Amino acid sequence: MPSIPRLVTPVAVAAAALALVSAPAQAAGTAAATALAANQASHDSAADRVWNESDVAAVTLTGSGASSTSANVTVSGTTVTIGAAGTYRFSGTLTNGQIVVNSTGDGIVRILLNGVTVTNSAAALNIVAADEALVYLPAGTTNRLTSSAGNALDSAADLTVDGTGSLAVASTAADGINSSDGLVIDAGTITVTAGDDAIRGKDYVIVNGGTITATAGGDGLKSDNAEDATRGYVYLGAGTAGVTATGDAITAETDVLLAGGAITAKSGGGSTVTPGDTSAKGLKAGVLVAISGGTASVDASDDGVHSDGAVTVDGGTTTVATGDDGVHAEAAVTVSAGTVNVTKSYEGVEGLKVYVTGGSVSATASDDAFNASDPAYGEMQNSPNALISITGGTVVVSGGTDGLDSNGALAIGGGTVVVSGSATRGGGEGGLDSNGALTITGGTVLSTGISASTSTLPSSGQGWVSVTFSANQAAGTIVHLATTSGTQIAAYKSTKAFKGVVFSSSQITRGTTYAVYTGGSVAGTAVGGGLYTGGTLSGTQVTTVTAGSQSSTRP
Repeated sequence: MPSIPRLVTPVAVAAAALALVSAPAQAAGTAAATALAANQASHDSAADRVWNESDVAAVTLTGSGASSTSANVTVSGTTVTIGAAGTYRFSGTLTNGQIVVNSTGDGIVRILLNGVTVTNSAAALNIVAADEALVYLPAGTTNRLTSSAGNALDSAADLTVDGTGSLAVASTAADGINSSDGLVIDAGTITVTAGDDAIRGKDYVIVNGGTITATAGGDGLKSDNAEDATRGYVYLGAGTAGVTATGDAITAETDVLLAGGAITAKSGGGSTVTPGDTSAKGLKAGVLVAISGGTASVDASDDGVHSDGAVTVDGGTTTVATGDDGVHAEAAVTVSAGTVNVTKSYEGVEGLKVYVTGGSVSATASDDAFNASDPAYGEMQNSPNALISITGGTVVVSGGTDGLDSNGALAIGGGTVVVSGSATRGGGEGGLDSNGALTITGGTVLSTGISASTSTLPSSGQGWVSVTFSANQAAGTIVHLATTSGTQIAAYKSTKAFKGVVFSSSQITRGTTYAVYTGGSVAGTAVGGGLYTGGTLSGTQVTTVTAGSQSSTRP
């Protein structure tokens, strides 16, 4: 969703429209936009930002009261009430008081906060009734809303926050900004500190711009409408959001959609904290997480990116460190473009099915780097539903147990795949580990580990070579594969101990003998994970190996 212009005059409308036409489009995938289009449409429109200055009603807060010449503004002690649609400019301070909007008719209520500080035990700004409400932050203004017991900014109506000024919202015991309908943030420097949720829109939370800093004792950004499948979503299209939450950093009953902007999310104390019983995930969705653009940096105690349904990545850059799973979906994880980098995890990427058709995925895990798991089957049973399929892109993974682990089939048909399995355990643990069939029909594949593969290597498809050293090789060891005439095909420098190596590419022909060297230096084209192709051969020949059959070599 493009950013909606902040407008106050017809001239500004035309200028902003021209800017939108001439601005270059951001390269991104389409999954987030497609999901957004299927959801409840935003209430926000450019017309909400158009008003005549002569129609603006001024309200001056005087500490213990307020004054205004508008007939639609009433003052009772420290409670200031707006009773009708219109545009109202507030300035000044209100102590132990409240701004209330109670407009039961049609039309938007615009609240221009022109340097306002309001403190209260309940909501500082309470929108009890309105067709729609806009909180606007004029340029250069600093505004503060504070509540000791309630939601600091509470709205029963669709709410938009806009303008280039700043707004600091604090609630000691409840939510910072809360809307019982939809919530859109288009601009502004917004800082929220909350004892419970920082920013909540029941129907949706849409961020089209601005700079958000949110600290929450509960969840950070949240949408939780469980009654309508088209609502309960969070969308981030532009702007910057830094979220620190005791619970989930960004959570949606249905979809979490990232199309642009930059997110920094920390939940549950971060990846160094052992996950507890309370959900403390980075990005969490009930139906779909779609990442199509922008950047997301997640540091989570619980799963970094989690969906009870599917996770789709077709753009953007996502970096995750977690005490649990890096990217987890109960159904399918699909990566077709963009970059996913799981730097720390228990299991790196996990789903019933894991598809990589493009993009770049790297994962470091203390258990399995990739795991296709089917809870309906035992750990050692062959599930007809579980699948890891890699047909494109670049996959570089390091697992403390297995590199690629499927409770069903493991199919590699393209791309570049570099796998490092356990450096200490062999037998049932390995670089390639599947309960079902392992097939290799294309791509460039390198797998290492104490066992490079616990699966039976395929008897058809693309050629492969397998070498098992008679002793473990130390981290940093360089292995070369070459033709018997001395042309290097590939070189690999390990990052941890290994004993077995499996290599497959279009250059390997079944039945042909190849030479294996160790030592020397790596050379050629770096393709990721310590693997190089081509280059000048060096080192010392230690054995030969025939493609399509197992082989061992001297120490």
